[in-house]
Order: sequence, then C-alpha cells, then structure tokens
Amino acid sequence: MKPGPLPGVDVPGGPGGAAELPRCGPLPARLGVTEPGADEPLAVVATGPAAAARREVLAALLGVASGMLDVPAGSCLLIRHARVATRAAYVPGYRQPHSYGADQAAAGPALARPPRRVELSLPEPLLRHFAVLDTPDTDTLGVAGGRVLLDAVGRGGALLYVIGADQAFTGAELHLLAEVARASVEVFFVVTPGAGGWAPAEAAGGTDDTEAPVPSPRDASSEPALLDPAEVSVEAHRAALLAAVPALAGARWFPVHRAEHPGLRRALVGWAADEGLRRASLQPPVLPGAHGRVAVVPDADAGDWSERLERQTRTCARSIRQHLALELANIHLRAVQEIVFGVGCAGLPQLLDREMEALSLLATAQCDQAVRAVVDDAAARVLSAPLAEGVRQRIAAAVRWGLADQPQGRDLERVLLVTSTAGVGDLVGTGAIDALAGHPGADRSEVLPPVAVALSGGCWQHWRTPGNNDPMAARSWAQRALREVELELSREVSRRFEAVRLSLGAVLSDALDHGILLA
Repeated sequence: MKPGPLPGVDVPGGPGGAAELPRCGPLPARLGVTEPGADEPLAVVATGPAAAARREVLAALLGVASGMLDVPAGSCLLIRHARVATRAAYVPGYRQPHSYGADQAAAGPALARPPRRVELSLPEPLLRHFAVLDTPDTDTLGVAGGRVLLDAVGRGGALLYVIGADQAFTGAELHLLAEVARASVEVFFVVTPGAGGWAPAEAAGGTDDTEAPVPSPRDASSEPALLDPAEVSVEAHRAALLAAVPALAGARWFPVHRAEHPGLRRALVGWAADEGLRRASLQPPVLPGAHGRVAVVPDADAGDWSERLERQTRTCARSIRQHLALELANIHLRAVQEIVFGVGCAGLPQLLDREMEALSLLATAQCDQAVRAVVDDAAARVLSAPLAEGVRQRIAAAVRWGLADQPQGRDLERVLLVTSTAGVGDLVGTGAIDALAGHPGADRSEVLPPVAVALSGGCWQHWRTPGNNDPMAARSWAQRALREVELELSREVSRRFEAVRLSLGAVLSDALDHGILLA
C-alpha cells in the first residue's frame, strides 16, 4: 500500500472523521424584510419616486424648512430627536463623522464620495416617538437598493410611501411593496398634488411596459360639484395598487395638500405607541437562565463535542463562502448590464457601492445565523439542552470577549474598501464600521461584528472623471475588483469562524473542567 496524505477531519469516512458532516443549517439566500428585535428603535422609513415632494411632506411633518433635508444623491437621511439641533455626515473610509451646521444655509463638507447617511438631530417632539429615515428615490434604487430598503423597513417597523397624483406605480415599486406586504410592517401612503394639480397619471389611464395601470376617473364635468379631486386621486392610486398587491388593503392613505398634516401625524404616533408596546412585550426584563448555576451534563465527552465543533465551523464557513461567491457573480452580471445599457461609467461607483452595502448586510446575516447554530449545537452537547435564552446570551458574551485573545480574532472590526486600482484596502475600528451603516440599529448582541464593504473616495473620483469613460475598461475593472472582494471576504469568513471555534472551545472547556458554566 502506497503512503499518502491522511484525510482531513472534515472528510466523511476518514480516520477521526464522522460518517456525515454536521450541517450548517439553512442560511438566508438573499436580503429581505428583516424581523426587528425587541430593542430595535422605531423608525418610519420614507420612500417614493422622484418629484413626489417627499421632502416637503417630511419638512411639514417635522416643522422645518425643506432645505434642511437635502442630502447628496444616494445618501440616506436619518432624523432623530435631540435637545440641540446637529447634523453630521458618515462617510465610508473615515472613523469620525463630519459635522456641520444644522441650519439651511450651512454648507456640507467637501467629500471625495457621498456619505452613506446624514444624521440630523432636531428638538421636535414628534421624534420622541420614532426616528425618520428618508431614503433615495425608488427609481434609483436598483436590485441592491431595494434589498437595503427592505432591511431598513423591517427593522424600523413602518413605511411612508409618498407618490404624486400624476405618477403611477412602476413594476419595480409594486414588487417592493409586495415584499413589504408579506411582513408585519405598517404602511402609510401619501398622495401629493402633481404638476397639474390632482389630475391622475396620464389622465387617460395609459401606461408603459413597467407601470401598473391607473384607472382614470370619470370626466370632471360629469361629476357632482362636491366631489373632492384629492379623494378621487387617492382612490385611483389605491385601486391600482390593490389590483397588483391586494395584501395592502389595510394600508392607510392620506391626501396631502396643506402645510400641516394632523391626520398623518396622529396615525404615525398611534402606530408608534402600539408598536412600542408590542416590541417591549417580546422579551422579559430578565431572561430565563440569565443568572444562576448551569451544570455540565454528566455524560459530556470532551473529544466528541470539540471535533464536531471543528467540523461544523469549517462547514459553515465553506457554505457562506459559496453563497457570497454566487452573489458576487450576480453582482458582476448586473454591473456589466448597467455599464453597457444603464448608468454607464459615471454611475458605476454608486451602483457598486449600493451592491456592496447589500452584500455586507447579507454576509452579516449569514454569519450571525451560522454562529448561533454553532453555539447552540456545541453548548447543547456540554450543557443541558435546549438552552435557555439567558444561558445562550451568557455564552455568546463570553465568546465575544474571548475573540480578542485569539490571534485570528484580532481586528475583526474591519472595513474593506475597494480602491481605484481594483484592489481592496482596509480600515480598522468601530467608528469605521459605523460610518458604513445606512440605518444604524440597536447595539449588536451577536458574537461577531458586522461585515463591512464599501467603495473608497478615490474610486468614486476615478470613474466620475470625464476622461475615464471607456465601457470596456470599466467592465474589466469591475471584474477584477469583485474578484478581489471575493478573495478578501473568503479569507475574512474563514478567519472569523476559526476565531469563534477557538473562543467557544475555550469557554466550553472551562465549563467541563469546573463542572459548571463560568460565564
């Protein structure tokens, strides 16, 4: 018999291996409406097509000038409550936000690239109930922007959709609203006067290939004089929406044609009161198992659980790497299509940056779910199963603190920045990761920090220069950049799961040595 290399521990049937690899469990294949946590802050996410006076509606709702809500194209505006009005821009590639005046005449900072979000703090009593997140126009979102919007809507809890009387729902907008309708999200529709007043879209009800048909009201001359044209426009839009998305029959509609919106304001405050109580009741003040002694099971085998933990972490890391490779291949196809038929070279940075934002959220969700499964499986073999939620959080906190003690666990709070040379640089720090969040939520209780990928400012400057307008060069650059992102993410995922294996193994080994969970 010829000598040869021994099979690895994750090879079925090999020495020291198991007959069947431990499964990682189902992972989210794409980003959708995220289920909010009990401590997730309430937010009303505002969106809608361009030229629908969305910012004017929000400005009247908050009692500020509409110029205060202007942000660079593609950036989100997060409006929160504070005693003193402040404004700051969070830009990928920086650890600190760029602060500037909170008045309408204040000029924003000169930046190499647009910020992911601008935070505006106002002493407005309405913001004590919820924050307001104004997102880019729906006709500029694309596939990745729609997924990022769905994530924000799910965590915030409410969607405020503003549309003009002379506008119609497009196919992409109806698909987005259909995704929202499947989740437990409150939806509010606001119809504003169009350029021609309250006349409906294309008064004859015509559409193109991407728009949903809007029923045309009867001739105004044949209507009674008491018929309100605003109500006619609202009913026309509502009928068009329900024909395509009947699940939104319970959504509330508001015609807005005045400087104040008391009805909309009362509806939002009422939703915030109910949703706040619902979220507060999801989790008890003290979780079961948060305190007290947790003993090790008498028949716990140190060798069995540690070998299974090693195989499972390798399986999960490989599964996530495969998911991300497929997603990056799809991103490359969409990028090539947009370079040739869509936004061109000048719009490539905005397109790829939004794709990287959606990819980061997907990778974070997959890592979080896989790590939870790994922790539950390994801890259940050492401690009593099923684990109480309080015990699970104690173990997760101990593993999180132990990551810094592992060589693979250092500098996990890292931002990957795509450069103008199609390379990938990095920036370490909590502030650097926070600058990439379009909608920051509650403090994370997961073991691993979020995955963060963005485009650097130099990359934006390079492709927005008029001389760099070669579609072939842009396609080649996009292919090389996405390949580098794939390699960096593969290494990062493997490093993260190896750090989790070592840290979790140390926590459970201590429990076996002492007979109780020390966390």
